[in-house]
Amino acid sequence: MIITSYRMLSWVSGPLLHYFLKRRAEKGKEDEHRLTERLGIPSKAKPSGPLVWVHAASVGESLSMISLIERLSSQRPNLNILITSGTVSSSKILQNRLPQRVIHQFVPLDRVKWVRKFLDHWQPDLVLWVESEFWPALLSEIRTRSIPAFLVNARISVRSMRGWRRVPWVIRSLLATFELCMAQTERDADRLTGLGAKNVVCPGNLKFASKPLPANPTELKSLKAIMGKRPRWVAYSTHDGEEETIGRAHQLLKEKYPNLITIIVPRHPNRGNIISTSLSTRGLSVAQRSSGQKICKQTDVLLGDTIGELGLFFRSTNIAFVGGSLVPHGGQNPIEPAQLGCAILHGTHMHNFLAIEGELKAAGASVLVETPQDIAKEVDHLFSNSGILQERIAAAQTLAHSKSNILDAVFDYIDPALSRIIPAQPVITSQNARA
Repeated sequence: MIITSYRMLSWVSGPLLHYFLKRRAEKGKEDEHRLTERLGIPSKAKPSGPLVWVHAASVGESLSMISLIERLSSQRPNLNILITSGTVSSSKILQNRLPQRVIHQFVPLDRVKWVRKFLDHWQPDLVLWVESEFWPALLSEIRTRSIPAFLVNARISVRSMRGWRRVPWVIRSLLATFELCMAQTERDADRLTGLGAKNVVCPGNLKFASKPLPANPTELKSLKAIMGKRPRWVAYSTHDGEEETIGRAHQLLKEKYPNLITIIVPRHPNRGNIISTSLSTRGLSVAQRSSGQKICKQTDVLLGDTIGELGLFFRSTNIAFVGGSLVPHGGQNPIEPAQLGCAILHGTHMHNFLAIEGELKAAGASVLVETPQDIAKEVDHLFSNSGILQERIAAAQTLAHSKSNILDAVFDYIDPALSRIIPAQPVITSQNARA
């Protein structure tokens, strides 16, 4: 009944959703040149042959799928792959990281009319749905059309669990869309089962299988040369309210390290001007990267308000604070800095990555901090003790690189469904060729 009411409401909400998209485009939250994709109107033609549709909501989900997409492309070179996401930042990052022939489109808003236009055009043979963005119209249409679908790298937070328990028949219906649900952790698997999923496995978190974030070698060399031997650390993917805390920690550290550079990389780069103004009013000298401002002797903070440069900043230091963990957001991905040789600091709110947080802690790779004083004390501790810093870096890298088999497990689960739509091509070895 609720899903039916939702679908009916979506039919009459067209004018309001048009206005909503226009306002988002004005704020830079939508790509105004591709706005029709959000209405289910494609900007590219569907290629001939079988097509797999991967849906990943935003940056983190999209990046976690790149290794799987590369495996799909190599194992099934004639397979067409479409990936959708809903954010401008994810689109920009994917432009430079997707294999050739993989198509990106913005996912249509969850209005039945637009969803049907999208599916009528692309006609996917298989759907890989990432994490936990359960849109009723999209999933209902996939199920109605009997398109095989898998839930990949599934994650169910405590908050989501509580919300879905208020409408258990709704989530049961949506989860019935999937032939198989692949959970990140055993906790997620238990929650999916508790919500009504019938076929649940736990191959692990695909974020472990992601390749290290890239960096432009020229930019990296230049940045390191400019910073020289100045001590530095990075606070990445920060959210509103956290930059002030990081700025205060910098001021405390500066008493001992007068030439310190703190790199702040906001989760949403469009907040750059606001953050710069806020830090400047607190007496900090800010070099805003999006504006081309250069680091000088007086620079306190390098504000990395750009897209796709996290790999550059992680390679420029060896201490990383996890944004989204001082506020009730749930934390951002700590695997990315761990892969690139950073010791990890984070706040109390890491519920998006509880299992990973536990493993990092058990390995001695991370430390919990809550206040500016905590942060300053721990960064000072690592600056002053190179042996401890190197131990934590090694522990983080070892953990990050220990689970490459997760990709194999996930691929094995979806391979039978792939074989139904396009057989795998035999691998030609030199011995085969001689024979």
